[in-house]
Amino acid sequence: MTIEWRYRIEQDLGILSVSGHLGPEAAHRFTGAVGWVVARGTGPVVVDLTELRGWSTEGQLAIVAAARRLADSGRAMELAAIPPDGSLVPSGDCPAIPVHCDLPAALAAHAPRGDGADEPHEWRTEGWAG
Repeated sequence: MTIEWRYRIEQDLGILSVSGHLGPEAAHRFTGAVGWVVARGTGPVVVDLTELRGWSTEGQLAIVAAARRLADSGRAMELAAIPPDGSLVPSGDCPAIPVHCDLPAALAAHAPRGDGADEPHEWRTEGWAG
């Protein structure tokens, strides 16, 4: 089983939405999505896990690695709607990863500019259902 992903930028906030199951076989695809994110933005990134059905230890490690990779690029990472089957426990050398109960809460934590100058941009895998 793998994941599908969609990445969009709204007013300097990157939103990486992930669906499916983030297991050992999907971790490399998630890592590739994070590479896409690193190459196409500069602000903080919210990883939206609303449509994620679950994650394995390898999937959680991929999330932690993503936080490190984004931090190395000068970007913060936050999570929205982590799966109910476990909580993320990053190691001590991992940057802080704020967790929000859902995507609206994560978006509310970031004050919009309100000038409407930036148009949203979006990229996704072919299998993204949304």
